[in-house]
Amino acid sequence: MNKNDIIKKNQDKLNARYKELVEQAYNFRQTDSALSDISEYKAIKLLNKLNRLKYLYREQQQIAV
Repeated sequence: MNKNDIIKKNQDKLNARYKELVEQAYNFRQTDSALSDISEYKAIKLLNKLNRLKYLYREQQQIAV
């Protein structure tokens, strides 16, 4: 398995987790605002990781070409 495959696999896993956290934050918004804020914070941190992985993936593809 090469570096691009590893990055893409990790990116897909984090993206699924990000979607779960955003949905969780939305669902908690009406019942428990503290839990909603915590889920939203975790989602933002994951989004930051996803953006870094996108950069790495793009950089690896440019090197491969």
